[in-house]
Amino acid sequence: MSRSVNPLSIGRGIFVILAVALSILPVAFLSSEETTDFNKFYSFPLSIGVDYVGLSPFADYGFDATLTEISGNIRYPIPSMPQLQPALQFGIMSFDDIERDQEDKWDHTHYFASLGALYSNRFSKTFELSGELNFGVSQAVFPNIDSANVPRSAINLLASAGFRASLDPSYSFSIDIHPTLKYMKYIGDAQTFGLFDGFTFGVGFSGHYRFGEDPDAPQAIIRSIKFDIQGLPSIFAAMQSYYVTNPIGTVAITNTEDFSIYDVDVSFFQAGFMDNPTKAITIAEMEAGQTVEVDLFASFNDAVFSKNGVTPLTGEIKVDYLWRNRPVNQVASVSYDLQDKTALTWDDDRKVGAFITSADSALRNYSSAIKQYVKDDMVPSFSDALQAAIQIYYGLAELGIIYQIDPTSPFDAAQGNPMVVDSISIPRDTLVRLTGDCDDLTVVYCSLLEALGIETAFVTVPGHIYAAFNTGVSSKDFRKVHNDKSMTLSIDGNLWVPVEITLIGTDDFLSAWRIGVMEFAAVADTPDLRHIIKTREAQQIFRPVGLQETDLGLQYGSKAEIVKNFKRDMDKLIDNVIEDYKETATNSKRKRDFNRLGITAAQFGRITTAKEAFNSALSLDRNYLNPKINMGNLYYMEEEYQEALRNFLGAERIMAEAGRQSSSTYPKILLNIARTYYELENYDRVAEYYNRVNQFDSALTAKYTYLHSDSSGSRASDAGSFSEILFIDEEE
Repeated sequence: MSRSVNPLSIGRGIFVILAVALSILPVAFLSSEETTDFNKFYSFPLSIGVDYVGLSPFADYGFDATLTEISGNIRYPIPSMPQLQPALQFGIMSFDDIERDQEDKWDHTHYFASLGALYSNRFSKTFELSGELNFGVSQAVFPNIDSANVPRSAINLLASAGFRASLDPSYSFSIDIHPTLKYMKYIGDAQTFGLFDGFTFGVGFSGHYRFGEDPDAPQAIIRSIKFDIQGLPSIFAAMQSYYVTNPIGTVAITNTEDFSIYDVDVSFFQAGFMDNPTKAITIAEMEAGQTVEVDLFASFNDAVFSKNGVTPLTGEIKVDYLWRNRPVNQVASVSYDLQDKTALTWDDDRKVGAFITSADSALRNYSSAIKQYVKDDMVPSFSDALQAAIQIYYGLAELGIIYQIDPTSPFDAAQGNPMVVDSISIPRDTLVRLTGDCDDLTVVYCSLLEALGIETAFVTVPGHIYAAFNTGVSSKDFRKVHNDKSMTLSIDGNLWVPVEITLIGTDDFLSAWRIGVMEFAAVADTPDLRHIIKTREAQQIFRPVGLQETDLGLQYGSKAEIVKNFKRDMDKLIDNVIEDYKETATNSKRKRDFNRLGITAAQFGRITTAKEAFNSALSLDRNYLNPKINMGNLYYMEEEYQEALRNFLGAERIMAEAGRQSSSTYPKILLNIARTYYELENYDRVAEYYNRVNQFDSALTAKYTYLHSDSSGSRASDAGSFSEILFIDEEE
């Protein structure tokens, strides 16, 4: 090197440094757009390094010389702010006098140590820029000075400043290029050593080894979260929908770091049985050492229904979070058993709803076929739901289904111990097997009724379960279902009928009904032991199990036998109802009670009994108009339209002469006249009376729009209305 600094050389050095830095900065800034705080993420507890620097003095020594520095350094980043790194440096700086005539007189060596700090900003995993400042002292030794008056050593004060551009090929190793500006001040003989006071500048290179563990290593990520898993209880396929909003188990997670982690997402995943992980919770911040109990949820797909028996599975608990602003992931395995779609435990009776599969096409086809068998024998004005329940009961009996207790897990034993795994057959399986215990038969019966749109429920009492259904009849009209009010259950304003379905194939429907009522009443003193659970409410929590539907190949049984049994039970029910009305009228001897007896008998198709009742009412009062009108309705039902019209017109004339057109009965008489003219095909008179009805009660005419057709008349346009007979009871 020359004895003085060449400005062009310094400029070239600075240009080289800037060129290197600028070639790397685009990558650095591109990486800096990420959310990761690289300073914290790649922080290290300690580093050691070796530096080499070639220096050029600013001063003119009067001879040529070279300066080289080799040093070691130790850095200790501050944990809370790893960008700031106090440093200790120690090394040797050699001064070489290269002019031969001087005989290397001024050759000397500095042994130095300094303290300082470095501020580093890491832009990416592989690049960082730093600035540093150091202060220290050195012992300079001049071995070639041969003079008694000049000391061979001197103390020197040092100060330096510079910056570093660092490439980090790995977490543990770093390579620097660093320009340095250094100032030296000799203490001692100023006349001798003051020559070397002043600034020097140089560009150096260094390599560093950093202790600690690479945060990108898998073992480092795992240590951030500690899992405490006690295992999961058995999962039941039938409860598939329940697990979406109710936990399958819990896991405790602990942040083992000495700093917070953020955006902690916990989820559960089961390969093969889930389409995506099911999220459990998001924790905004987990502080150092914090433990959180997390409920796990599971959204299983329909593959859970494909397994039979018990299937051991291993699922994954996944935790995604930000570790020093770096997205990381941990996974822990957990084992459990998958119970098939027939299994359940009796810790919640509502679970039965999951086994009632009314959407099964095989069940829909079967229940519809049974209804078709009996469609010509349906009783007008009687509960359709009750009639359908009787039909399905005897349809199942014709299939040959019988009650058989479960030998491996009787209901009473399973119900008494929620830890016992019980089994309920899917209805389609019960229809094929033709046997079942009380829970199997209950769910198949409820499923078939629900397939017809009839609302059902299941009743649980100690050791037993049986079915119930909604008749659709208001509680105040219990006599339209049964003359004995205690034979029905009043629930939410409607009459429900309980059915002891285990009697199927061995006793009639009415006996099954009676026994169901007795069982319900038997625990009346301890209502907490009795539960009636509506199927549709239970299925809001426990949706029906998924099915792979196939044709069951059922032989539906004898139509004649089903019809015979149905008609027999219906006759008994109707007889009971009519007998109750007859007894009331006979005892009271009131004309209104005989009129009601006649209406009830007529609605149930007992025309002879109805005529007798209406005549009994008229015998008590020849001017009593209601039974006269109702006699006209009987003639209409028997298609004796001229006789019907005579009764209706006579009643209309009497009311008009009495000025009773404002009565609620009057528009009904007019409508009956219009309907009778329609059957007689006198369409002009139909229109006349229809318009008159419309003036009094437009809501009434809206139910009989077929009367408003033209004279050609589309007689099949509203067939349903022909069976709606407007019987007249007492006016309100």
